[in-house]
Amino acid sequence: MSRNTGPKMRKVRSHGEEFAMAADRSLANKYIRSHRKQPPGVHGSNQLFRKHSNYSLQLREKQKAKILYYLTEKQMRGYYKMAAKHAGSTSDNLLRILESRLDNIIYRAGFANSHPAARQLISHRQFSWNGQRVSIPSILVSPGDKIAFVGKSNKLKEGLTVTATENQPASWLEVDANKVTIVVKNLPEKVEAAMPLNEQLIVEFYSR
Repeated sequence: MSRNTGPKMRKVRSHGEEFAMAADRSLANKYIRSHRKQPPGVHGSNQLFRKHSNYSLQLREKQKAKILYYLTEKQMRGYYKMAAKHAGSTSDNLLRILESRLDNIIYRAGFANSHPAARQLISHRQFSWNGQRVSIPSILVSPGDKIAFVGKSNKLKEGLTVTATENQPASWLEVDANKVTIVVKNLPEKVEAAMPLNEQLIVEFYSR
C-alpha cells in the first residue's frame, strides 16, 4: 500500500496560514504552536509575493487537495477520472468523492483528529460499514449508510467518545458520540464541505 511520507508541516506551511488552519485538526494545532509560520526555505517570506502562472495555480490546488485528504498522486488522478464519468459538474463530483471516503467520514464526524488516525482505526477493523466490518479506508460511502464502532476495547470507545464531544461534526452527518455511530444524511455541497480548494483548477490540471 502506498503511503504519503515526508515533512507534513513543511507542506502545510508552503500554502499559508489560511490553508494550515483548514488542515487536519492535529496539524492546525501544531501550526499554532510552531514558531515558523512562513513558507519553508531561506526565501520563504518572498514566496508570498510571487506571481503564479495558470499551470502553477492548478498544480498548487491539486497539491493542496492531496495534503488535505492524504492522497497519493495515483489516487487523486483516479478520483478525477471517476468524477469526469459522472453526470453533472466534474468539480462538484470530485469534491463529493473526496468527502465520501470512509476515513474522511470518521474524521468529519469528530472521532479522529487527523485522517491518518482515522485510517488506522479502519485498518485495525474497529468500524463497520452498513453492518459489515471493514479495513479499507478508501471505501466510498453513500447517503443513508451507517458506520459504527465494533471494536472490543471499552477504553478505545470511551476515548473516541471524548474526542467526538470535543469536536464539531459536519452538518451532513448524524453523529451519536456515546454510541460511536455515524449516519450519512447526504454528501456535501461545496459550501457544506468548506474546504479551501478550487476544484475547478484541479479539473483543469488533469484535463490538459
